[in-house]
Amino acid sequence: MLPVAFLIHLAGAVMLLLWAVRMVRTGVERAHGTRLRAALRGARDGTAQMALVGMILAVVLQSSTAVGILAAGFVTSGILTVPTGIAALLGADLGSALVVKILSFDLSGFIPVLLLVGATMFLKFDSRTIRQTGRIVLGIAFVLLSLQMVGQATEPLRDSRLLPGLVGYLRGDPLTAFLVAAVIAWLVHSSVATVLLFVTFASGGMLPLDVAVPMVLGANLGGGIIAVWLTRDMELEARRIPLGNLIFRGSAALLMLTVTEIVDLPITLLGGTEPVQLVNFHLAFNFVLVLLALPFVRPMERLATMLLPDPPAEADHDDLVPIVSTLDRSAVGNPALALASAKRELLRMGETVAAMYRPVMELMDGGNAAKIAQIRALGEQVNRKHTEIKLFIAELNRGELTEREERLGAELTDFSINLGHIGDEIARNLLTLAQTRAQQGFRFSPAGWSELCNLHARVEANMQMAMNVLISGDVDSARQLVKEKETMRKLARDSHDSHLERLRNSDSSSIDTSDIHLETVRALKEINSLLVTVAYPILTESGHLLDSRLAKPT
Repeated sequence: MLPVAFLIHLAGAVMLLLWAVRMVRTGVERAHGTRLRAALRGARDGTAQMALVGMILAVVLQSSTAVGILAAGFVTSGILTVPTGIAALLGADLGSALVVKILSFDLSGFIPVLLLVGATMFLKFDSRTIRQTGRIVLGIAFVLLSLQMVGQATEPLRDSRLLPGLVGYLRGDPLTAFLVAAVIAWLVHSSVATVLLFVTFASGGMLPLDVAVPMVLGANLGGGIIAVWLTRDMELEARRIPLGNLIFRGSAALLMLTVTEIVDLPITLLGGTEPVQLVNFHLAFNFVLVLLALPFVRPMERLATMLLPDPPAEADHDDLVPIVSTLDRSAVGNPALALASAKRELLRMGETVAAMYRPVMELMDGGNAAKIAQIRALGEQVNRKHTEIKLFIAELNRGELTEREERLGAELTDFSINLGHIGDEIARNLLTLAQTRAQQGFRFSPAGWSELCNLHARVEANMQMAMNVLISGDVDSARQLVKEKETMRKLARDSHDSHLERLRNSDSSSIDTSDIHLETVRALKEINSLLVTVAYPILTESGHLLDSRLAKPT
């Protein structure tokens, strides 16, 4: 095989593997993200329980990094502590090793079935949950297919004259093999994909066990670095979780690398073939790490705090979302450019509103007063952006505009007003409800909390869709967004009825939080209705929206 063709084949296979792992994680987060967050939130009282939940979540998400980011977000909101967050990430490392074990089996015979089932679910059903489950099934099929492609791409290397020399060098320099693997894992942002690659190379006879073991240990170090890198812009307390995990994981990997050089470990007892031995070694390493590290998560918190100390004074949080306006006042004489500038600023306003909305349920559960104040500060930014957009378009209207430009300016003004109302709904109602719940110490019933989280997640997805509709003007997306209004109305009604049923059954948690629950449902429904308004002008212009919902009298 020509070198260029070989590299393209191998690179394509590796990219398919990375994309497939991400596809599975995305599908799980979209279909079951609320339940996963609830599981992590519900296990917050014990390190062993948290490690178990972290392991299960990593198996489901096929990523320990995703669990680490979730845990870091919960620490920021006051739901988890740093020690329990570190415990969750230790368990997640074991869970990702279990994923490698599962995917290392020969499941190639299932690929056609998985492709058929996954594509049918994704393409032929309208339900969001079924479609995202189809995405998960397709992702698993693509993982298996990519591993086959990697094996096929690397088969010519078995007869290569360069391979023995490279392997011989790495055999004589295990530290280099360790560091190279760590860099690879960090670059591809997936320890699961990296270890699977090494296992595939070992299956093809290209990576001897004495070289593969240091590389698997290096992949564990690289996997720990990923979460540290991805959380680098989060608050200090959140960053201490991946840092503590990295210290545990990196120290254990270096220690094990040293031991393998001093002592001849009986790795051959871990399986009948070298690939199986390698997978089982990776699994055993993470299992032992969890057992040994869990008792020391609190001392690790203190060490992480020493390495990332609190600043002497609280920083100003007004810079969470840039407040510099992108409105181009020099373009007022050119209506097309000016309206494009207004739309761009409106999108930034929407991003600020999304930043306010995203942590609402975490704050409803955690009640972090500092975080609530921080989100309220974003509300002031939203109001400033609304005023700037409104005045900018008013100035534009003083010039000569076409009928279509006047209509677009009015539509942008209307949506900026509605985004401002959403910001007020969050700052004045939802955050106040979060404060009230925290002050009173009440807890939602499990069923009630699940309903609120599902409604919140639905509105968050619709918020992203609304921003896409604003930019694209796509009719199909606009129709889907308007359909979501009816779906949201039904979900809100179902939650209202279920809550009243719990009250009739004298559920103490529902009684305590009744007003908060009902007001939260009302606010989420109102926010969704305001978002949908961005679709009305598009559907009206294209003839897809009726003038009235009233039936004509007979």
